Amino acid sequence: MSSDRIALFIDGANLYATAKTLGFDIDYKRLLKEFQSRGVLLRAYYYTAVIEDQEYTSIRPLIDWLDYNGYKVVTKATKEFIDASGRRKLKGNMDIELAVDAMELAAHVDEIVLFSGDGDFRSLVEAMQRRGIRVTVVSTIASQPPMIADELRRQADVFTDLIELRPLIAREIPTRSAEIRTEQMARGRCGY
Repeated sequence: MSSDRIALFIDGANLYATAKTLGFDIDYKRLLKEFQSRGVLLRAYYYTAVIEDQEYTSIRPLIDWLDYNGYKVVTKATKEFIDASGRRKLKGNMDIELAVDAMELAAHVDEIVLFSGDGDFRSLVEAMQRRGIRVTVVSTIASQPPMIADELRRQADVFTDLIELRPLIAREIPTRSAEIRTEQMARGRCGY
């Protein structure tokens, strides 16, 4: 294991969309384990916007789980606005929060891993590199169109396609036969 000090910065909505495009779900416990094996993981940040006036949102269980299992979760309430065609829209950009946290942590890390394809982060990546920090960007070019902005990919020291990480961080989806076997073992009906 390397002694490099690593921090993860996860643009939650972007990573979710990228994984969905590639046809899998992220197992955040496995993701944490994978990067703990690559060096000294100082922080793992997860950024997401939440709809404040809703008592329950589908992301709430994930946020709670992450918060209790080694992630620093950063949320912000979405803003509601009416677009040019009169439709109600929600906006919840977390770019500034992510950039500020990365800059504050810069003096304490050797590498940051940015899970996002958003080209707005190119300037942040460049600023981190000026401080001597290696930047790995995780997104995908395997989709049509690619989920990563070309300028961000070019700026990164290392680009890792999320599809390459899939065997290491994908959530295992139990097959029906595995569920039956587990059920049988729980009842003591299996011969192994």
